[in-house]
Amino acid sequence: MKKPSVPARENISPSDLTFGLSTCKRCLWIKYWHKVTMPGAFPLVGTFSSLQEKAFRGVSTQDIDPSLRPGRVTKLAEWVKSKPLVINGEESRWRILGKYDLVAENEDGTVALIDCKVSDSARDSGEFYSPQLEAYAYAMEIPAAGKALQVATMGLLVWNPNKVVGTSALDYAFGVSQKYVPVPRDHEKFLHVIGDFINVLEGPLPLPGPTCTTCNYLVERLALED
Repeated sequence: MKKPSVPARENISPSDLTFGLSTCKRCLWIKYWHKVTMPGAFPLVGTFSSLQEKAFRGVSTQDIDPSLRPGRVTKLAEWVKSKPLVINGEESRWRILGKYDLVAENEDGTVALIDCKVSDSARDSGEFYSPQLEAYAYAMEIPAAGKALQVATMGLLVWNPNKVVGTSALDYAFGVSQKYVPVPRDHEKFLHVIGDFINVLEGPLPLPGPTCTTCNYLVERLALED
């Protein structure tokens, strides 16, 4: 596959630092150099995300979790973009661009970054999502434009659907259990992950990921056509 002279996109999505990098480097490379991705079907993700974000508009951080610094949720679903990433002391062509879920302004002038999840997955841990949240924090602390913010804390606000609520066939709702998962700041780990990420993008076309469902599907389909 021919590599273009310039990538089709130079803005790195924070979610690709978790799901993309850990799943298939070949699909990731094609996405950024050719802007081709496998279509996904997640019809309720946007609906649940919007409901979750709106439910916490103006809420005190102490009501979300007592471990958080005193403050209040003031920003929902806003885009952030960083200055070009500096890797090994050199400015790269790549930037962070993404839309966070919730930001709370703390009374001490710092902010809390909160990422919302509707999930029952065992991987809803701080370690797995740390690079993604650090990417948002990087864009907030080193923004392409506007005022820089100091991200004091990061965490996951997880809703786990576990019951149906209601007595009428016309008035049902899903019940959820809620937990807040702190994600410790780890800037050094982020720099390591983003460095590996950019090395993949700047290198040649990688081999398919052994567990990549997209690549495995294409291989099996092409074999049927031979």
